[in-house]
Amino acid sequence: MNTYKLSNISLKEFRAFLTDAGCINKGVEGGHEKWTKPGSLRPIILQTHIDPIPEFIIRNNLRNIGLRKEDFINWKYGKS
Repeated sequence: MNTYKLSNISLKEFRAFLTDAGCINKGVEGGHEKWTKPGSLRPIILQTHIDPIPEFIIRNNLRNIGLRKEDFINWKYGKS
């Protein structure tokens, strides 16, 4: 069991994770970035003016692309 949290994750860091997870940035419209992932039913929407990203936004977006909190933690801290 890990004690890592999904708080204080910067936009830059989450964008890097999305890119590594195979997501594609479709552009910015009205202060919101739209990302897609092949096979995902919903797009990932990030507000470009909120940094760091709230934990519930990260959790919802991870769920939308079929990943778990542990997947992000492993990516961030280099654990397998």
